[in-house]
Amino acid sequence: MLKMKDIIDEKDKRLREISKEVKLPLNEEQKQTIKDIIEMLTNSQIPELSEKYNLRPGMGLAAIQLGIPERYFVVVHEYEEGKFDNYVLINPKVVSHSEEIIYVGEGEGCLSVNREVAGIVPRYARITVEGYDEDGNLIRVRGREELSIAFQHELDHLDGILFYDKIDKKNPYKNKEKYREI
Repeated sequence: MLKMKDIIDEKDKRLREISKEVKLPLNEEQKQTIKDIIEMLTNSQIPELSEKYNLRPGMGLAAIQLGIPERYFVVVHEYEEGKFDNYVLINPKVVSHSEEIIYVGEGEGCLSVNREVAGIVPRYARITVEGYDEDGNLIRVRGREELSIAFQHELDHLDGILFYDKIDKKNPYKNKEKYREI
């Protein structure tokens, strides 16, 4: 099972790399990595398992966060207590997004950033992403609110962008009144 030590820290320059397109079909190593990520993210959101395995809660992880510069990410979304949807997006592209901008009230976090970062990270309230699943099928997924934020956060990782890059350095809460808090 993946452990927190397997996730590279923000100080690691590899996090700033632009990930490369993935050749399909996936090889066995890539498929296993995806399974491992799903297991870790799921366990991290179940308090007893999070504590048992010493995991920080997280709902998404991009391959680059494991030092793999490939364009894919996994989001494990708890839509109801103890019930999860897994999203695996390979070579994802944004198809459309809302005009409405939202932000996470308590601030965004990242498994590669082991500290609190204050400020507003503006994100689209809704987003539609197209990519491929583990079997190489073209898929289109729509995310709203929390899921939309997770998709955008992970998409940024594929381009070497960390969430705090989007926070205004001089005024971390700039435009708070214009955006909707979730």
